[in-house]
Amino acid sequence: QVQVVESGGGLVQPGGSLRLSCAASGFTFSSYAMSWYRQAPGKERELVAGITSSGGSTNYADSVKARFTISRDNAKNTVYLQMNSLKPEDTAVYYCYAARGSGWPRYWGQGTQVTVSS
Repeated sequence: QVQVVESGGGLVQPGGSLRLSCAASGFTFSSYAMSWYRQAPGKERELVAGITSSGGSTNYADSVKARFTISRDNAKNTVYLQMNSLKPEDTAVYYCYAARGSGWPRYWGQGTQVTVSS
């Protein structure tokens, strides 16, 4: 049974930090690229950050570069998103996404709420 479970969201003041975790099971985690997406109320879901299966390459949305860091631990089947210098516009539900090449199934987590507010 495949599970993709995010955790670590919450309420934080502007300028604060949060670390999101995404624990995966039921598939070969080390073969999947992992990404974090977010969706704010009334907006489309957008890519925040991605990391290759080996962890050797990452990419970020311009809006989070230099503030967010994606990483993974293939031994723990977990991907992380370290979020620093948070802004109110970072408020959204954050989703974890697992993808491989064409023809392979893809998986979404259920999301975790991040609220940045004073």
